[in-house]
Formats: sequence, structure tokens, C-alpha cells
Amino acid sequence: MRRVRSLATAMTLISMVVALVAIGVITIGVLVVAQSTFNRLMIEAGTPAAEAQAMFDHGIAATFVFAVAIATVVSAGLAITLAALLTRPLRHMALAARRIAAGDYAARVAMGGPVEVASLAESFNQMAMSLEEQERVRRDFIVNAAHELHTPLTNLQGYLEALRDGVIAPTPEQFRSLHEEAQRLVRLSRSLDVLAETEVRARPPVLESVEVAPAVRSAYELARPAFEAKGISVVLAIPERLVVLAEPDGVAQVLANLLQNASRYTPAGGRAAITAGVRQSQVVVSITNTGDGIPPGDVGHVFERFYRVEKSRDAARGGAGIGLAIVKQVVEASGGRVGVDCTAEATRFWFSLPAA
Repeated sequence: MRRVRSLATAMTLISMVVALVAIGVITIGVLVVAQSTFNRLMIEAGTPAAEAQAMFDHGIAATFVFAVAIATVVSAGLAITLAALLTRPLRHMALAARRIAAGDYAARVAMGGPVEVASLAESFNQMAMSLEEQERVRRDFIVNAAHELHTPLTNLQGYLEALRDGVIAPTPEQFRSLHEEAQRLVRLSRSLDVLAETEVRARPPVLESVEVAPAVRSAYELARPAFEAKGISVVLAIPERLVVLAEPDGVAQVLANLLQNASRYTPAGGRAAITAGVRQSQVVVSITNTGDGIPPGDVGHVFERFYRVEKSRDAARGGAGIGLAIVKQVVEASGGRVGVDCTAEATRFWFSLPAA
């Protein structure tokens, strides 16, 4: 607040100085130049010098001094008003910034005043919205990560305590269940390692020319058993000679995650398609599958960490909610984009990479 008041004071003083300089220039022009000219003309017309001076003092000088006094008061009032109008939005921004610092990320400021101040207010509101969204993602990440860790750990603890206390007898089925829970934790840990590695990578990715068709065929061969187990028919429509600039391992990982996602959420007997094409110097790869579409409220969040459309967290219906987050990070690190389009009958995930 002290800085805002000092800014208002400085603006008022500057305005007053400008006004006083202007009044001083006019005063010199009227009381010196104009008086000399008036006296000379009156003397040439036959009026005595003393009478001419008296006429000037009575007719012009007194009126001018009164006008200068009024102008000074008006200038001071306008300067104070202008300073207040310009600094009021800054005071509001300072208050909103304090609210955000205290954790109130819903704080916003009105966009008014001069163009520069309004632009600053718009940038401030955009920053506040970004911080609010990041805080929401952080909270969801903590809650979802805790849930993902809690479920297998609770199962492991329950089985181990029952085995220790002799409540259940050790059988191959029990050990198989324990192993599955341990594997679930291992997969979660590996996924988090991939996310962390992508985020903290100090060097830019080493981009190479990658042929799309062989990469897609290779990824599909690895995913084929999952599709065939559910009787899902898959169509591949990948033109030859499509080449992108990307990390080969990253492309393989992106395709593997998206194909796994498609095989998991396509109903038995459903259909899937993998297509590719060139659009504005970008190669776009799409993976479409039939089945229930993504609810509109979830579409904007599917690429967030630990976000799952299937809220039950049933392992049979979904993973840990990290695969699509990895897809987004890997693709964007190579200069590409990701997206999803869905209807009530089908879902299409796509990613684009720069064409070589």
C-alpha cells in the first residue's frame, strides 16, 4: 500500500509541476511580453505611460492573477483524481495477489482503466486461473496417488497378517494374489519413474527420423493378444513412407500405451482402427475404438496424472491413470500435440508429430 500511495503522490506532483510550468510560461507571456506590447501601443496612441500601466493592471493583470489561481486549484484537483483513477486498479491487484498468496486462488480483478492497466489485469487473471488449475491438479494427484498406493498395500497387509496368524493357509492361489498386488505396485513405481524422468530431463530429446508404418505394426503385434482375447477386430490404415522426427523409444511407448488403452476399453466383439495421415507438416496418428464414450466432464482431464474415467479403480477396467499422462509428456517433448474426440459410440485418441 505504501508503494501505491507513493506512486499516486508522485503522479500528482508530476502533474502539478507540469501545470505550474505551463502557468509560468503563460504568466511571463502575459505580464512581461503582453504588458510591454500593450504599453507601447498605448503610448503610440497618445496615452501617458502611467495611465497605460494603470489600465493594464486594472483590466488585464488582476483578471489574469485570478484566472491563474483558479487554474492552479483545478489542476491540483485533476492531478489527484487522475492519480487515484490510475492507481486504484493497482491497489486491487495488490489485494488480489495477497489473497492468492494466502491460498485463495479464485481471486480476480476487474479489467478497467487505460489499455495498459486493463492488459495487466487480464494477464493477472490468466495467471490466477493457471494457478487455480495447477492447485486442483496437485490436490487430485495427491488424492489419487494415495488411493493407488493404499489399495494394494492394504491387500498385501491383510493377506500377510492372515498368513502370519494362521487364519488362512498358504496356497498357490494366495501367493499368486500377493504377487499380483506386488506387481501392481511395481508398475505404478515404474510409471512414476517415467513421468519424473520426462519432467526433469535436462537435455532436449534426441530426435531421429522414425518410420510410422513399421512402428505401428510392431506396437500392434505386441498388443495383438489383448485384442484377440476379446474378439476385437482391428483395422490398420497406415500409408507407407510416413516419417516423423521423434525419439524411437518414445514413439513405441506412446503407441503401446494408446493400444493398451484401446484394448482395455473396447467391449468384447468391438472394433478398433489405427490410421495415419499428414496435416500441415504434421503426421497425425489416430487410434479409434468402439464402446462407451468418455463423459463430457472427463474429456478435458484424461491426460492428467492418475485421472481415471472409471472411478471404481477396478484393475479389470483400468490402470493407474498414468499411461495417457506419459503419452502427453512424450509427444509434447518432441514438439507434437495430443487430443481426444469422442461420441456416444466411439472414442478417438490422436497424436501429431513433426514430419521429417
